[in-house]
Amino acid sequence: MIVSKFREDLPAVSAVSAVVPPNSSAGQVMSVKFPQEVVMKFCYCPAGSFTMGSPPDEQGRGMRENQVQVKLSKGFWMAQTECTQAQWVAVMGDNPSGFIGDNLPVEKVSWNDVRKFITKLNDAKTLPAGWKAALPSEAQWEYACRAGTKTAFSFGDTLDVKQANIGNALGQTSAVASYPANAWGLYDMHGNVWEWCVDWHDQYPSGARTDPIGPDNGSHRVNRGGAWDDGSTTCRSDMRDRGAPDARHSSMGFRLVLTARP
Repeated sequence: MIVSKFREDLPAVSAVSAVVPPNSSAGQVMSVKFPQEVVMKFCYCPAGSFTMGSPPDEQGRGMRENQVQVKLSKGFWMAQTECTQAQWVAVMGDNPSGFIGDNLPVEKVSWNDVRKFITKLNDAKTLPAGWKAALPSEAQWEYACRAGTKTAFSFGDTLDVKQANIGNALGQTSAVASYPANAWGLYDMHGNVWEWCVDWHDQYPSGARTDPIGPDNGSHRVNRGGAWDDGSTTCRSDMRDRGAPDARHSSMGFRLVLTARP
């Protein structure tokens, strides 16, 4: 099984080197082969700073969304879409999902399940030399989702069913890349499935932070982005949710980042 693109009408994209040249722009795309010749595409997110969290007057604002200034000192590659079932099967050999389809996002995967996937993928040695797969930090995720915007969503201050799979409009997940991408070429950052982050969930610390990764321990891991059965305010760029590391749901998936090996 070869999955080289997600929709027939998406433009062809040339692979670029994972060794990022100086002054690289956001949104450059790299195609990476997984086991069994399955492909995952990644978009480049350059180093930069942003305001993480929501302003006090944002509709749907949660209790743990206090704003904090964040600097990300290194660029990273984020998967263009949520991990698909074809990509999961290529690495793990099974499919835990409730809604079945090669290009649907894999779901019913726990944070612990995803860590096993990442370990197997890194051990397979099919990724570009010098880079490794990981879950994004919560700061990386929001930075990439915003793609330079300061509004509640990457598309502005409102979100509808033409822009994302939300509000139970379809009654299930949709094929990845079925809705418009944000300014950095990333699809489905709002809705479709919640996405696990590496961080333990807690209140943001006060003061400016550089490359934050959350507390050292906790009971729940962060998930971001909302899902197919959530209303729009639950799918905001700064919306935070959490789940036990062993929790599995039909609205829970993930996307990868590639980071430089130390």
